Parts: sequence; structure tokens; C-alpha cells
Amino acid sequence: MTIRLTTDKGTGVAVVTLDRPERLNAIDVAMADELTQVWRELRFDDSVRAVVLTGAGERAFCTGLDRDAVVPQPNSPYMQDDPLLRIGPKTNDLWKPVVAAVEGMACGGAFYLLGESDFLIAGADATFFDPHTTYGMVSAYESVLMAQRMPYGEVARMMLMGTAERISARRAYEVGLVSELTEAGGALNAAAACAGVIAGYPTEGVQGTVRALWAAKEAGLAQGFAQAPHLISLGNLPAARQAELFAARRAGGYRVR
Repeated sequence: MTIRLTTDKGTGVAVVTLDRPERLNAIDVAMADELTQVWRELRFDDSVRAVVLTGAGERAFCTGLDRDAVVPQPNSPYMQDDPLLRIGPKTNDLWKPVVAAVEGMACGGAFYLLGESDFLIAGADATFFDPHTTYGMVSAYESVLMAQRMPYGEVARMMLMGTAERISARRAYEVGLVSELTEAGGALNAAAACAGVIAGYPTEGVQGTVRALWAAKEAGLAQGFAQAPHLISLGNLPAARQAELFAARRAGGYRVR
């Protein structure tokens, strides 16, 4: 199992932990399937009234799709299979509040999860970036999701600068991506405290509010997502060339702002 689920019947809070720290909690096909299963399981557990989402270890919340993951694709330009499109709570029709607790790196496909969380809390050492452009890929779905959470210029800079820059937890807090900044290692406790407060409120009002908030974003997301497959098909380099660029990456060749 690559996902840990713990529930506290007393507080009504569940903690979903991405549990591949040796791979920086990168998502493979098995983890994607497990995330879908967990979100759908939580829909039916009335004892859970709020959820915290976090990653195991100190180095990363999540680094997106595992580069070694094999994702079979239909032999057609009209069909693409993206396993990350089904990993978020909202995609799985879960309208219980989800608070993300971020420590370490959050990049690339991690934004599928952060984009469907209701708010983020980050430790002081957290960083955010998107490597797509560096490796010859279009940042399509990630860009659309983050454009719902950050000012346009900040999203554009993060996506276009690729691996050359990382947004610090402080900067993420300043631009509104992160709602609370804690000391390093403190994000999980702070997120659990918020989730505990929310779980203590009447369920119907809380879930209705989550649904209303998401409704305000759905039209923009749908329009952006509709363009994504075509942009990816047109703009992505061949997989072999992407792999060459990834293999040539330099450790530490970035600035944090």
C-alpha cells in the first residue's frame, strides 16, 4: 500500500498520507488507484467530517507523476490517459473539507492534489515549482488548477521558469497559495487543528459550503481542461527527448524566492 489512512472517531478527522518517501511521494499508477479508492471510501464514512492530506517524510509532499511509471496509452491522437486526473477528492465527488499539510517539495503533478484541497498549510521549508517546461512538456492541467489559487503573474512565472526557481513557503503565503505558515515540521499539526474545528460544525452546512466554493471554480476549470489534451499533444517533446533532458538535470541548479 502506498497510501496510509488513519481516522480519529473522536474528532471526526481522517489523515490521508502519501507514503512513498523513498520516491519523494511521487505518484505511480498503483498510488493513483489507491487515492481514488480512499476518496470514494471516505464518501461513505459518516464518522469522518474533515480530512487532512499530507506526505510522508520531510523531503517532499509530492513530486508528481513518478518518472518510472508506465502509463499505457491508446494508439489514437484523440485519446490520452492521464492517471492524475482521477486522484483528487473533488474529482471523486467527495465534498468533505480537505486541508493539505505541505512539508518539503510540492511540484508538478502534486498540483492535482493541492488544486482540489480546500486550503493549504505549509511548513517553513516547503517549496513549490513546476518542472514541465524544463523537460519539454506543456504544463496544462497544473497551470489551470494553480490559476484558480494564485495571481496570474505568479502562476505564469512558476510554470514558465520550470526548475530554475522554487517558490518558498513564505512567498506562497504572501501570494495566497498557502493560508498559514508554520515552523518546519509543524504543518500537519496545524492542519489537523483546523480540520478538528471544521469537523465540529454541523456536517450539512460544511459540505454545502465546500460544494458552493467549488462551484465558483468549475466553469473555468472545465474550459481550461478542455484545451489541455490538445496543447499537450502539440507541445510535448517525444518521451525519449524528455527523458534525456531529465537525465541531464543538475542538482541544486535553482534559486528559491
